[in-house]
Amino acid sequence: MNDLINKWYRNHALLYKVLLFLSTTFLIVYLFPKSGKFRYDFDKGKPWQSESLLAPFDFAIKKSADEIKQEQIEASNKSAVYFDINIPIKSLVLKEYTEKFKTSFADSIVSQNPKLFAVGESAINEIYDYGVLDEDYEYAADKNVILLNERTQFAETQFSNLTKLDGFRSIIESKLAANGYSNFDATFISIFFNVIKPNLTLNSTFTQNALNEKLDEISTVRGSIEKGTLIISKGEIVEGNKYDVLNSLEAEYESQLWNESNYNLIIFAYALLVALALLMLLLFLRKYRMEVFLDNTKVTFIFFNILLMILLTTLVINYNSQYVYVVPLCILPLVLKAFFDARLGLFAHVLTVLLLGFIVPNSYEYMFLQIIAGIVTILTVSELYKRANLFISVGQITLIYIIAYFAFFVIQEGDISSLDPTTFGLFVLCGLATLFVQPLIYIYEKLFGLVSDVSLLELSDTNTKLLKELSNKAPGTFHHSLNVANLAEASANEIGANAMLIRVGALYHDIGKMKNPTYFTENQATGINPHDELSSRESAKTIINHVLDGIEIAKKNNLPDRVIDFIRTHHGTSLVYYFYRKEKDINDATNADDFRYPGPQPFSKETAILMMCDSVEAASKSLKEPTTTKIDKFVESIISKQMEDGQFLNANITFKEIQSIKKVLKTKLANIFHLRIEYPE
Repeated sequence: MNDLINKWYRNHALLYKVLLFLSTTFLIVYLFPKSGKFRYDFDKGKPWQSESLLAPFDFAIKKSADEIKQEQIEASNKSAVYFDINIPIKSLVLKEYTEKFKTSFADSIVSQNPKLFAVGESAINEIYDYGVLDEDYEYAADKNVILLNERTQFAETQFSNLTKLDGFRSIIESKLAANGYSNFDATFISIFFNVIKPNLTLNSTFTQNALNEKLDEISTVRGSIEKGTLIISKGEIVEGNKYDVLNSLEAEYESQLWNESNYNLIIFAYALLVALALLMLLLFLRKYRMEVFLDNTKVTFIFFNILLMILLTTLVINYNSQYVYVVPLCILPLVLKAFFDARLGLFAHVLTVLLLGFIVPNSYEYMFLQIIAGIVTILTVSELYKRANLFISVGQITLIYIIAYFAFFVIQEGDISSLDPTTFGLFVLCGLATLFVQPLIYIYEKLFGLVSDVSLLELSDTNTKLLKELSNKAPGTFHHSLNVANLAEASANEIGANAMLIRVGALYHDIGKMKNPTYFTENQATGINPHDELSSRESAKTIINHVLDGIEIAKKNNLPDRVIDFIRTHHGTSLVYYFYRKEKDINDATNADDFRYPGPQPFSKETAILMMCDSVEAASKSLKEPTTTKIDKFVESIISKQMEDGQFLNANITFKEIQSIKKVLKTKLANIFHLRIEYPE
């Protein structure tokens, strides 16, 4: 069982993708319109508008969903729960209790007290009367429980008679109180904490089988209607039993359709084609966007948007297929480009259009228009955060729709006399609906925890409330953050990392220093060092706490998790070396772990770059009479020490990329420290 669980855990990300793939395929096929639907429309509480309806064949009256659900709840309550019991554990616990009892009482007289020993032994017998659960289960107290020993019934009881993991406390306390030994509560509880072991494990297979048997006994029908029986007359109100009968008749129609072999074959073929299209998307992600493929949240986001576009289009087609061009399908490539890149956005858009080609009228015309519009969307919208660009792009997309539709109409009709201008109005409405992409991106950021370039640009503005507060309370830290942001952005551009994200992360990485700004050298303008009044441990704690304070401030100000990650990781698990050495000189037995940052270590290229740039920029202030040689050795020393310390083991960054970052940092620092030529007066 443990091997199965471990195997599942190791492959849970892949299993999730498989489930996502299958469920999305099923939902898309399910959304596709199906022919041969029940030809009558009816609503509960409204008159029957069609002619009097006679039963076309014999059929059963199905119970309502609420009725079946209620019966299922009752069956579930009556169904027994099965637990496997490990009987030998009780004897092992008693043996271990005997040893612990002797060693836990220093007083030999107390440890030899047979009555006191018997109280604990009696408590153990009561605890293991039926057994101890391996975890807390949410079952009613009167739930019927069957204990199994090697798959045979060992005992039957109620769930309330089983002991929970922490349930022994009340049992031992009551036993001790009844025998006048309440003063030994703490010792016995300590002993029991060490010796009590669970011996009851839920047997999910037996439990589920028992529940399934109960559920299978539930009948889904109540009564039947014979062929030729009057079901409802024209003008009669659809309610009560008549509503249930009509629902049953509709379900029977659909059931008969699903049972037809040719219909099943068509649905199977649809499923194959949809699965093939989605598989191409997964293969594209795996080959060209591995970082997206490995992130289940991002894969879910992409599949969700494809499914949403198909859902909207299907709803419009079911209502009136003439309005199919009102659906703003170009929102899909816009959204994916905002969070990922243009290539992924266009690829997903084309696959979505191919899928919709199965269900839309004039599929070739529709696919041509939507693919062309998607290409125009990708090519024209370069900076989504600029409102003017979005309006211009939407205008261009609408124009492309109109031109392409006009060309198709002329080809099909041969003239323009019968051209309906209201169709052009649909394209205008589609363009206006596309403008909804801005608030939609904001909604997606909150739902999926993603960060778009729009939000990053807003956060990079140094006039934001939080950065203004940082510049006022800790001006030295603010200036340091700006320098780190410039270094990190240049380094990110060099190796193809997300420069906008890392710039924002660098600007906010030290906001925790606002809490105690004067304890950091860059803010000590007066020359007074408050660390002179503190011990080395207190000073180290104050320095380390700026990470935790930064996380707290960031969360209070609703910064995205991707930005907070930079605050968490910018020191990794490195050592506050100065105060550690200072304490080490006083006490040679000092534990280095007491002077380490809590971590975690950087886990992406961007967070790794920030750690390098932050350390290099901060330490560069100590350089005296810098030269190119000094700067090169200085950068090599700091980053090599971080690598030796294993700070980049979790980051997907290569040695080649680290070398490129070193080169950028050396060049930038050389420019910063470059001395001006002294010209003669």
